[in-house]
Amino acid sequence: MPIRPLEVWSLGVVDYAAGLAIQEKLVAWRRAGDIPDMLLLLEHPPVITLGRAAEARNIVVPATVLASRGVSVHETRRGGDVTYHGWGQLVGYPILDLNPDRRDIRRYMRDLEEVLIGAVGEYGVAAGRVAGLTGVWVAGERKIAALGVHISRWITSHGFALNVTTDLRDFSCIIPCGIQDKAVTSIAHETGLTPSLEEVGGQVARRFSETFEREAIRREVAQASAQVVVFRTRAGRREYLALRRVAARGGFWQLITGRIQAGEAPLDAARRELLKTGLVALGLHDLALTRTYLADADWLAPAAAHPVFSREHAFAALADADCIRLSPDEHDAYEWLDFETAQARLAWEGDRQALRQAREAIPGRFL
Repeated sequence: MPIRPLEVWSLGVVDYAAGLAIQEKLVAWRRAGDIPDMLLLLEHPPVITLGRAAEARNIVVPATVLASRGVSVHETRRGGDVTYHGWGQLVGYPILDLNPDRRDIRRYMRDLEEVLIGAVGEYGVAAGRVAGLTGVWVAGERKIAALGVHISRWITSHGFALNVTTDLRDFSCIIPCGIQDKAVTSIAHETGLTPSLEEVGGQVARRFSETFEREAIRREVAQASAQVVVFRTRAGRREYLALRRVAARGGFWQLITGRIQAGEAPLDAARRELLKTGLVALGLHDLALTRTYLADADWLAPAAAHPVFSREHAFAALADADCIRLSPDEHDAYEWLDFETAQARLAWEGDRQALRQAREAIPGRFL
């Protein structure tokens, strides 16, 4: 049997909800044979996820405290109990067709563990398994990588989370995987090393292709966009601009967003999109917020060769005049909304996160 290709995507930061949507779309495409096997490597903003076996008591702090820390909670279809994802953690989502020769769930889990044992071993971490438990462990007591998978008609999704430089204090809000007498650890905690997620991802991809007998093909996110949180002050109250997409393009509410052209800086793209909408910003602030998503995830047809991922850069702009121009083939309405209404109206978590970031950063230094 010829070696199958494996597309390896390093996506950077992906919101958890966007990650779920990406996996759902890719699983359908893989089942239809429109795409090859894939390994998505990424990082999630702080989030607690609940597997099918999760118990609410394993979240040990109130929801209000989690919200104040910017930690969201999501139920998932993966196996396992409660886990945490956050900064400094490498998350891997294999989208594999296990047909015809790997239709063995236990083998699949053990192979994932083998990949991670080998990857952390490159940094001098002696890791292994613990009888009766999933994941990768150091000295049988400290979990360095968690596993939680979903398999439907032998197409895989979800996967693993490897602690690289994760702040281990962040796990204090849960009982990880519902196991009370074990600890968590990371590559940094065990060795003092602080490798980048990109570097560790390279080790994981190499080990993955060897273990699963795939030919790894590295893919890069080639498309980029700029989003702008536009705000104004009226009667002492701050309002935010939301645009509604035409029905043919989804009919949802969003921030000002546009593709970054070849050779164009993200800041210049943000200015261009503002001018296109009839606005001259009195100040433009880089929110230092970048997210990756599957472009037009709800209506994009299967790509001929591979999906189209886009990396979005967020900015905030102060506007002083209501002179909005809409492109009739893109948007059909706009509104100025207070923060709470805008949070409820905006369709995408990436837009809502940019709005929250803008509220925290303003007033601030404008470019």
